[in-house]
Amino acid sequence: MNNNRTVLLVDDDKEIVELMRDYLEDEQFEVLEAYNAVQALEVLERNRIDCMLLDVMMPGQSGLELCRHIRRTQDTPILFLSARDEDMDKIRGLSLGGDDYIVKTATPEEVVARIKAVLRRYGKSDTELKLELDFGRLVLDVKAHEARIDGSPVAFSPKEFELLSLFAEYPRQVFTYDQLLQRFWEGIGDKHSVTVQIGRIREKIEVDHRKPTLITNVWGVGYRFEGVRR
Repeated sequence: MNNNRTVLLVDDDKEIVELMRDYLEDEQFEVLEAYNAVQALEVLERNRIDCMLLDVMMPGQSGLELCRHIRRTQDTPILFLSARDEDMDKIRGLSLGGDDYIVKTATPEEVVARIKAVLRRYGKSDTELKLELDFGRLVLDVKAHEARIDGSPVAFSPKEFELLSLFAEYPRQVFTYDQLLQRFWEGIGDKHSVTVQIGRIREKIEVDHRKPTLITNVWGVGYRFEGVRR
């Protein structure tokens, strides 16, 4: 992975920003800073950002609200940083399009490692990617990171798209919760992390997400993609 990438730190706690900036710069990342949502949007407009580390609780617009706003137009990887460790907070952050949710008790080294993990997932080389996966009403252009449903483009967060691409590349293969956690969350997280992301994907690709036919449950094991490639 090319470490000369730009990370935007968004947190109203300047001590946390300064600490994380030092650790990221030691790993050869370019670091930009913002202390509220308004500043963050201004930085996004002026710069190419490879990844965001976003505080959940900020004065004014929260990190969750900012993520929802960004996801309307961008798929920049977003990692939430929060003092709250409740499952519902994690589920909400991931359901809004976050790629990871990190509790502030994590060490700076762990935060950096999880930023690198997200960038590895998002930065596959062209040689790893097939051009197009056609399943009829669902078509994935993996190289272009684009998806279409019935010919219309559909936006996915980076993690959602990588998950869907994995399923689509291996139809009928069962992926367990543990396999998905290891591949997409570096083994850090729980079953909720997987189910939330799968739920968001289903809402976008299924005719009726309450009765999924493309990504189905293998009860007690994990998930399987049922699409037939054309």
